[in-house]
Amino acid sequence: MDLTSVLSLTPTPPANAFVSEAALDKPQDVFPLDLFFCEKCSHLQLLDVVDPSVLFADYVYVSGTSPVFVAHFNDYADSVIKRFQPNTGDFVLDIGSNDGTLLGFFKNAGMTVLGVDPARDIAVQANKNGVETITDFFTPSLAKKILAEKGYAQIITANNVFAHADDLAGIAQGTRELLAPSGVFVFEVSYFLDVYEQTLFDTIYHEHLAYHTVKPLISFFQSHDLELIEAERVSSHGGSLRGIVQHAGGPHRVGASVAQRLSEEKSLKLDNSETLQQFAVKIDTIKQELTALLDDFKGQGKSIAGFGAPAKATTLMYHFGLGADVVDFVVDDSPLKQGLYTPGQHIPVVPSSVLYDRMPDYALILAWNFAEPIMNNHEKFQQAGGKFIVPLPNVQVH
Repeated sequence: MDLTSVLSLTPTPPANAFVSEAALDKPQDVFPLDLFFCEKCSHLQLLDVVDPSVLFADYVYVSGTSPVFVAHFNDYADSVIKRFQPNTGDFVLDIGSNDGTLLGFFKNAGMTVLGVDPARDIAVQANKNGVETITDFFTPSLAKKILAEKGYAQIITANNVFAHADDLAGIAQGTRELLAPSGVFVFEVSYFLDVYEQTLFDTIYHEHLAYHTVKPLISFFQSHDLELIEAERVSSHGGSLRGIVQHAGGPHRVGASVAQRLSEEKSLKLDNSETLQQFAVKIDTIKQELTALLDDFKGQGKSIAGFGAPAKATTLMYHFGLGADVVDFVVDDSPLKQGLYTPGQHIPVVPSSVLYDRMPDYALILAWNFAEPIMNNHEKFQQAGGKFIVPLPNVQVH
């Protein structure tokens, strides 16, 4: 493989490796975060692969805790159903189904649903909630087993997981085995065009092995007898790509969105390693601006909390050097994270009520893709004199 190193971020622990108070004394391993570009196919990837059972078996991200994401998945299911008009009872499979939020909407519309997810506790919860879920990684052999038991899937989805697997070929192969002749595979991933344009570098972490653009995806799917028929831009996670795939030569025509994305990528020269090496300069500019601002506030004796403990916060805080000496505590609405400490830097994660109990001068919104709803929901914090800092895509104080 003809690979060029294009970006080196500060090594971090796995982005969701939160720790309990009892484990604070144990050192946490850090792993390189180096991005490589394939000169032959233009694909971007990490080469340092952390054991997926370490990353996902005790996963703490739950879709259903975010009202914004619940609404997103509701709209998503509606749009897929309206466009492809599956029949009542048709089989829908979700790869990396998490707590079953998306599948719940397909189930409510009369579909037969099945989730596949390796996160043990979350899969148990999904089953309790009435969404049948297999606790496992999706592989070609599992696809054959599901096919024997359930028949062909009319719709297969994979959201924010098609970048997570070291074996993308295995997912494509399993999808091809299980997908009905007229069926569609729909996936959402962070779109590297948005990452580059808006300097959303903190979406680079060990769970995300692949950084997708449309050009290499077309040839990848072709190599597996599949065909990319849509490449739509959606707003989730600061900018995502929703790809729709069918069997090669399937019944659906290729939409204009595919050529449109190729044109946009070409205009930004995203198929050029030199362009990508300039990305580090853009990141450094934001780092200098944000750290100078926070140093100034700290110099004035101001207190700073973090708001949100998403995976991306680990990358941002490590690369920008924001530890417990800068951020006093982090609030997050997920019960799975509350009472734990952030990966590596061991900043306590607490419920959002603590924001009002302790009233820091500033709250740095680490879940910046939800900045607007966070600020709308916590106007009382601002009314009481607190200010919000949004770090990306531009440093802003509200």
